[in-house]
Amino acid sequence: MPFIRPKAPPKSAANIEYFRGTRGESNRDIAETFLQPSGIFVGLSAAGAHRGMRKNSNNSRVLIYSHDSFGLGHLRRCHAIAQSLVAHRKGLSVLILTGSPIIGSFDFRTRVDFVRVPGVIKLRNGEYSSLNLHIDISEVLEMRASIIQHTAKVFNPDLFVVDKEPLGLRGEILNTLRMLKNAGTLCVLGLRDVMDEPSMLAREWQRKNVLPALRDLYDDIWVYGLPQVCKPLEGIHVPPSVQRKMTYTGYLRRKLPESHDAPSGNICPFDEPYLLVTTGGGGDGDALIDWVLRAYEADARLPYPALLVFGPFMPPKRREKFRRRVNRLANVEAITFNARVEQLMAGAAGVVAMGGYNTFCEILSFDKPSLIVPRTKPRMEQYIRAGRARELGLVSMLSDGYPRSARRMVDALRVLPNQPRPSSVSIPALLDGLDNINQIVDAYLSTDFEGRIGVASQGV
Repeated sequence: MPFIRPKAPPKSAANIEYFRGTRGESNRDIAETFLQPSGIFVGLSAAGAHRGMRKNSNNSRVLIYSHDSFGLGHLRRCHAIAQSLVAHRKGLSVLILTGSPIIGSFDFRTRVDFVRVPGVIKLRNGEYSSLNLHIDISEVLEMRASIIQHTAKVFNPDLFVVDKEPLGLRGEILNTLRMLKNAGTLCVLGLRDVMDEPSMLAREWQRKNVLPALRDLYDDIWVYGLPQVCKPLEGIHVPPSVQRKMTYTGYLRRKLPESHDAPSGNICPFDEPYLLVTTGGGGDGDALIDWVLRAYEADARLPYPALLVFGPFMPPKRREKFRRRVNRLANVEAITFNARVEQLMAGAAGVVAMGGYNTFCEILSFDKPSLIVPRTKPRMEQYIRAGRARELGLVSMLSDGYPRSARRMVDALRVLPNQPRPSSVSIPALLDGLDNINQIVDAYLSTDFEGRIGVASQGV
């Protein structure tokens, strides 16, 4: 499998491999190649070179699909990409399709909007149920698929970006993918740095019959990470034709909100440095919150106070039990959720988290000493990411290999603020993901070829 490589990589990157797979048997099949400031070569795919976009590329459209209705991970990643794209490219419009019930809590730049499809929730037995509507799940899924396809037809995007699930929830975007592919829309699958333990992912993708879509319907696959940190498809059989579509973009850098977007007043209850304890969405974060609270209950002399962020999906009864414990502690405060978690992260002396993708990006972006307590069910994603990050010296980690005693957490919290920051490890281009995505999309949209059919003319 041939790769495009930097001709003269920086000395600091001598042992680091960045690559972009080509489309054919030789590098001559690349339609256009350009060198990123980070030293990463990114090839404009044959699909990007031979599919025409709108004649006025400054009036382009990107449609992003985020399947999740429960949790924050997929939505926050899509939100970050959308915000970055419109800030970078004048006239570009981005529309996000999501089932998240809290998408309205986020700030959006001009030219970013969303369509919310009916929400669903995954039950403990693995089945799905309607989030709010008292109707059968089959009817909910039929409505979702219809709304998604109709929105795509009317919006008529130049680029369709699908987050994580190649076919969407229960295959709900398959017809939309076919429609857009026939219309000449570029279709891209975006994958986080870690998907799951390889054997589990292989069985899941086999059950869902994913590979034909990766081969025939997707033009490119973006991996929001770097191969020297994690390779999401390592250990599973992926045809060379699919491997050649993969681009490692780097992790997605997060920034503080711009001044005109920032809320008035202080969103943090502390005037002193604190430890930020965040569970992400919070649906499965009660074990972490309980462990940290037991540490503060056991040792009132811990040097830093703690700010707990329960997450919007933590069950209310569980949240209220935790609040009663928090109220008895002088050096612990708690909030349910704040969409501007970047501000809380920036002010923290250290971070305690479960280690989901977005939190990991924020830890790297704000260069915070961090303690990761990953979950291992229903997926091994957080555990794999945390383990690899610990090997590289980016984070510290507490796993389930030992009892979750209060003393063990007390000891970890005491040393946390003084542990090395992520920036002490040199990994070139670690946080260049958004910049590289912007450059790739620029290349997609720069062609003057007028071969794009358009959805409306397909009679779909």
